[in-house]
Amino acid sequence: MDLGEPRFPFPYQPYSIQEEFMEALYSTIDEGKIGIFESPTGTGKSLSLICGSLAWLRDHQERKREEAARLLEEAGADSQQDTGWPSSSAEPDWITDFVQKKAERDLVSKLKEEEMKRKKREERLELIRHNAQLKYALKRKTGADEEAARLLQLGRDAPQEEEEGPGPGAGLEDGEEELIVAEYESDDDVKPRNRFCDEDDDDDDLEEDHVTKIYYCSRTHSQLAQFVHEVQKSPFAGDVSLVTLGSRQNLCINEEVLRLGSIQLINDRCLEMQKNKHERKEKAADEEPKRRRGVAKAVCPFYKQGALQSLRDQVLAKVRDIEQLVALGKETKACPYYGGRLAIPAAQLVVLPYQTLLHEATRRASGIRLKDQVVIIDEAHNLTDTISCIHSSEISAAQVCCAHSQLSQYQERYRNRLKAKNLMYIKQILFVLDGLVRVLGGKVGQNPHSQTSQAGTELLTINDFLFRAMIDNINLFKVQRYFQKSLISRKLCGFVERYQGAGVKVASSNKENRRTEGLAHFLQSLQNGQKAQTDGGRRGEADQHVLPMMQVEGFLLALTNANKDGRVVVQRQGVLAQSSVKFLLLNPAVHFASVLKDCRAVIIAGGTMQPVSDFKDQLLLSAGVSVDRIAEFSCGHVTPPENILPIVLCSGPSGQELEFTFQNRETPQMMDEVGRILSNLCNVVPGGVVCFFPSYEYERRVLTHWGTSGALERLSAKKKIFQEPKKASQVEQVLTEYSKCIQRCGHTGGSLTGALLLSVVGGKMSEGINFSDELGRCVVMVGMPYPNIKSPELQEKMAYLDKNMPHVGGRSPGKALVENLCMKAVNQSIGRAIRHRGDYACILLLDRRYSRPATLHKLPDWIRASARVQPAFGPAFGSIRKFFLEKRQQQGGA
Repeated sequence: MDLGEPRFPFPYQPYSIQEEFMEALYSTIDEGKIGIFESPTGTGKSLSLICGSLAWLRDHQERKREEAARLLEEAGADSQQDTGWPSSSAEPDWITDFVQKKAERDLVSKLKEEEMKRKKREERLELIRHNAQLKYALKRKTGADEEAARLLQLGRDAPQEEEEGPGPGAGLEDGEEELIVAEYESDDDVKPRNRFCDEDDDDDDLEEDHVTKIYYCSRTHSQLAQFVHEVQKSPFAGDVSLVTLGSRQNLCINEEVLRLGSIQLINDRCLEMQKNKHERKEKAADEEPKRRRGVAKAVCPFYKQGALQSLRDQVLAKVRDIEQLVALGKETKACPYYGGRLAIPAAQLVVLPYQTLLHEATRRASGIRLKDQVVIIDEAHNLTDTISCIHSSEISAAQVCCAHSQLSQYQERYRNRLKAKNLMYIKQILFVLDGLVRVLGGKVGQNPHSQTSQAGTELLTINDFLFRAMIDNINLFKVQRYFQKSLISRKLCGFVERYQGAGVKVASSNKENRRTEGLAHFLQSLQNGQKAQTDGGRRGEADQHVLPMMQVEGFLLALTNANKDGRVVVQRQGVLAQSSVKFLLLNPAVHFASVLKDCRAVIIAGGTMQPVSDFKDQLLLSAGVSVDRIAEFSCGHVTPPENILPIVLCSGPSGQELEFTFQNRETPQMMDEVGRILSNLCNVVPGGVVCFFPSYEYERRVLTHWGTSGALERLSAKKKIFQEPKKASQVEQVLTEYSKCIQRCGHTGGSLTGALLLSVVGGKMSEGINFSDELGRCVVMVGMPYPNIKSPELQEKMAYLDKNMPHVGGRSPGKALVENLCMKAVNQSIGRAIRHRGDYACILLLDRRYSRPATLHKLPDWIRASARVQPAFGPAFGSIRKFFLEKRQQQGGA
C-alpha cells in the first residue's frame, strides 16, 4: 500500500464514526475475534462494512504474497548452498535434516503452485474485464458447444434395437417410469463423484483452492441486492471478485421448472434433471450395444459444463447482483445457480442469504467452506430467533394423513416394480406417519376432519415423543438419508399431479382406477377442509403450496437433533385435522458453533443490536467461545443529539399513571389517556406521526373505544388516520397514500397538518420501512410489547435457559429473555424515524416502566444518551412543542 493511499478507501469523506467503525472492524478480523457491531441505520453501515473488511482482505493478501516471495527466495538461496548430503553428521541428524528439507521442498512446491494458479486466474479475469473480443469468443464457444451437444443428443436419442423381454417400464404409460424411485444405494455403495465435472473436464481448472474470502449474508433478497449496489459504488468495485448466491427460485432460468412455483418442487425437479443427465452419460458410456427403447428422461438445457465455466469467469470479472446474474445466465444460456456456485472458490466476496450460511446441510451442498474465512452477518438483531426457526419444524395432522394416503397409493400402484430396499423404507415411512397421527389421538385411513380428540397442549422431549409415537425403534438418520438420495418426495409429487385431476384415465385395472380416484377425492376433501379453518384459511393455503411429504421430511430431520436441545409441542385442537406437532429448537448455539469454530472471524452487525446479552449468552458463550474472543462496538448516530428528543412519559394529561399491563391497559381510563396524548401531539407535531400498539387486538379495541368516546373524531380533525394493513400486499398502497397525504398537507395548508399512522410492534411496518423526514416526525410507543408469557414454546424456552444459563444480577435468564424480546421489538420500531444526518424526530415511550434503569440501559446508545424521563405530561409536552418550534425556526432561517 502506497503511503499516499488512505487506510480505508471510501467513495467520499467518511464521518468520524465510520472511520472508528472500520478501524474496529479491521482489528476484529485481523485478531480473529467474534465482533458484535452496532451502527444505526443512516450512518453508512453497509459501506463501512465493505470498505473496512475489503481493506483488511487487500492487506492480508499482500502480506501472504510477500511471505510467499520471501520463502521462495530463501528456498532458492538454500538450494544453491547445498552441495550434497552431510557426511559427518550422526544418523539422527541425517533423519532430522532430511525431514526438514522435505517439508521445505513441499512448502515451496505448494507456494509455487498457488502462485501460478493465482496469476492464471487474475490474468484470465483481466482479459475478460478489458477484452471485448474475448467476451464474444466465449459466447461463440458456448453456442458452438450447444449445437454440438444438440447434434450428439439427436444421435443418442435415435431409436435403437430393443432388447428382448419386457423393460422396467412395461405396462406403464408414457412418462410414468420417471415416477418410480431408482434402486436405492446406501452411502457405502455410492462412488464419490464431482457433480460439476464431466470425464473430459479440466480438473485443474475446476477444482480451484478456496482463496481467503469474506462471506456476507443478510435476511432478504432486497437487502442483498442493496449491499451489492453499495459494493458497485465503492472504490473496490473494479478489483473485487464477487458472486451473489440465491435460491433456485430466484436464479433458475428454466421456464418449465419455474412454472412449478413451490421452491421445494423447483429444488427437487432441478436435482432430478441433473440425475437424469448423469444417468444418460453413464448409458452413453456403456459398451452394451443394445439399448431399450423409451422416452428420454428430461435434462436441463442450461446445465452444460462449458457454458457454466464461461459464466463462472464472467461472474468473477464484474460485480453483479442477482438480477444481473440472471440476465447474464440467459445471455450465455448457462444456469446462474450452478455458475455462481462454481465461482465460489475464486471469489473474494460471497453474498448469500441467511439460510444458506446458517444451515449446515445447505452450506455443504452449496460448496461453501468456512475454514479460516471471514463471515459478516448483517441485520442480525433477530439472529438467535432466525437460527431457531431455520431448524424448527411444524406439521399438521391433515398433512400427515394426506402424506400417508399419497404414499400408500404410490406403494400399491408400483409395488411390483419397486426394489426390496425401496419397499422397506416406504413401509418405515408409513409406520412413522401412523405414529405421528397416533400421538395426536387419531388414526390414518380416516378423514381427519371427522375425527375428534381431546383438546390440549403437551410438551415432550424428543425421546419421549418417539416413545409415545412408538417409532423409537426406527433409525431416523437412515430414513432421512433415504429421503435425500431417493427423491421420494418429488416422485410422490409427480404421482399426485398425475392422478388427482378429474377425468384422468389410468391404463390399469378397474381396481387401480378406483384407488386413484379415491386418492383424488381424499385430496380434494383435505383441501376443502383446510380452507375452512378458523384462522381464515391461512394454514390451508400454505398446505396447498407445500407438499405434505416435504413437510414430513423436514419434521423428521428436526427430530434428529440431540434430545436436550429441543422439545416437541403436541397441540390437539379437538378436531384432528387442526391438530399439529411442532419441533422447537431450544439451543441455537449447537448449530452456530460450527460457524464460529471454522471461521477466522465472525462479525454480527445490525442497526440495533441492543440488548446484546442474547447474542453473548445464547449464541457465543453457549457455543464455547471465550469471553476474550468477543469484541463489542457501538457507535452513535450521524444525526446531532439535538435532533433527537426521546421522552419516557410516566403519566398522561389528566394525571393517569401510564402502565400498560395486561390487567389495566384495556380500561376506559387508559384508552382515553392515550387518545388525549395523541390529540395534544397532533396539535404541535408537523407531518407524520407513527403510533405503535403492542398487538393488533389491542389496536382494534382502542379504535373501537375511541369511535364511541369521540376521540377518533378529534384526532381526524388534525391528522388523517391510516391503519397498518394485515395483508403484506396492501402495505405499499397504504404507505403511498400516507406519504401523499403528508405532502399535500405540507403544500396546501388547511386544518389537516399531516397524517397519523397506527401500526403494530412486530408488524409489517416495524421493520424495514423508513419513516424519514416528514413521514415520521414523532414515533409513539404505547406500552411495552411483551411476548405472550403463556405461550408453551416461550415457557419451555424460559425453563431451558433457567436450567442451563447462569443468573445475572439476581435475574433469572428466562425473565431476562422476555425483557430482551420486548426491548428488541421496541428498538426496531423507534429506530424507523431517524434515517440520515439532517433528519430530526421525537420519540415518545408511553409507560413508566421504561424509566427503570435496567430497561433504559437496553435502549440503543444514541437514544439512551438523549433520553429524558418525564413524570408529568405538562413539562413533556412543553419540551416537545419547543423542540418543533426551534426546528421550524431553523428551517425558516436556513
